[in-house]
Amino acid sequence: MNTSADLLKELRIDRSAPPPPTGRRGLWIGIAIGVLAIGGGAAWLLTRGGGGPEVRVAEVTAVAPGTGAAVLDATGYVVARRMATVSSKVTGKVREVLIEEGQHVDAGYVMATLDPIDADAQRALAASQVAAARSQIASVQAQLREAEANAARLSSLVRQQLVSKAQYDQAIAQRDALRAQLATAQRNTSVSSAGLRIAQQGVDNTVVRAPFAGVVIAKAAQPGEIVSPLSAGGGFTRTGIGTIVDMDSLEVEVDVGEAYIGRVKPGMPVVSTLNAYPDWKIPGEVIAIIPTADRGKATVKVRVGLGQRDARIVPDMGVRVSFLEREAPKAAPRATVLVPSAAVVDAGDSAVAYVAEGDDAKATVARRTLKLGRTLGDDREVLSGLSGGERVVLDPPADLADGARVRIAKDNAGAE
Repeated sequence: MNTSADLLKELRIDRSAPPPPTGRRGLWIGIAIGVLAIGGGAAWLLTRGGGGPEVRVAEVTAVAPGTGAAVLDATGYVVARRMATVSSKVTGKVREVLIEEGQHVDAGYVMATLDPIDADAQRALAASQVAAARSQIASVQAQLREAEANAARLSSLVRQQLVSKAQYDQAIAQRDALRAQLATAQRNTSVSSAGLRIAQQGVDNTVVRAPFAGVVIAKAAQPGEIVSPLSAGGGFTRTGIGTIVDMDSLEVEVDVGEAYIGRVKPGMPVVSTLNAYPDWKIPGEVIAIIPTADRGKATVKVRVGLGQRDARIVPDMGVRVSFLEREAPKAAPRATVLVPSAAVVDAGDSAVAYVAEGDDAKATVARRTLKLGRTLGDDREVLSGLSGGERVVLDPPADLADGARVRIAKDNAGAE
């Protein structure tokens, strides 16, 4: 059996032995530790440095002071007051088309050109006629100078009775005839010049220009096609080059039932909601009530103005319009603040909403206690707690807390 001294010798460290080899196992262990450290740092940045749940937001709408509840809802479409299908003044073959759909053009912009061969030939003919008329004037003027000199000589000779009176009368008649020919040649020159101006206008008619500034929404012709403003719609004949819309003239047309038209007045405040952007409330007012009815639908057409101009509003979009009653102004008129019902959370004894603040990627939310008023369609009236222009979170998560970080969805429809 080993003694205690032998056991102590076995526990002694041999410092002369070579160090154990590191190998690849130690290298892989180091890489794993580094990856775990980087992953932990990234997770901390996502949870603490600007991450958070992704949410959708909508803008709080402030309706003009003095407006009340909705008295009528109607549907309609966005229309343009200035829209034109541009065509040429003459029939011709299209040589070049210089527009594309979606292109913005200024007034006078060249949209297309027609083949000017016929117009150029007509202009050249008119120019030749002007040159011929002017040369005729020069010829008559030379003959008239000779006739006037001859008449002057015979005038002195007839007084001296050196020539007969008949010879003198003949010279006077010739002078007067040349004067008449000169007047006729000058009038012919004026007529030829007018013909040249008309021929020049014919050349200008082969250039199609934009009548006003707007956006091209349709391109109707291609090079090589025949365009004619008087065409009856032949298979190979176009009646226009393209269609232009003045986006600054957009408004809404709605059909209101005859039984409810008495509730609508010119200047009445409205709130328009595009079907494509249901969270975007656009304030406006009634422009006019068209004084005619549609007997088939029993409706009256109403023109509604849009209080905002935006590239998202395009012609023929569907719109829902809420006509608001105008209340009598109080001592201190206050704007009516509307918020989507989806942004209001029932917190037991109170209603709250979460306001998004900061950039979309690093936004934070602030909890607001609301004092609510009436229900106006899909919106709630806010008496206190929010102001127009602020962004509220739609359908906030149940665990969303005051001061939490969120990320605004990139495809958010009501962010702006």
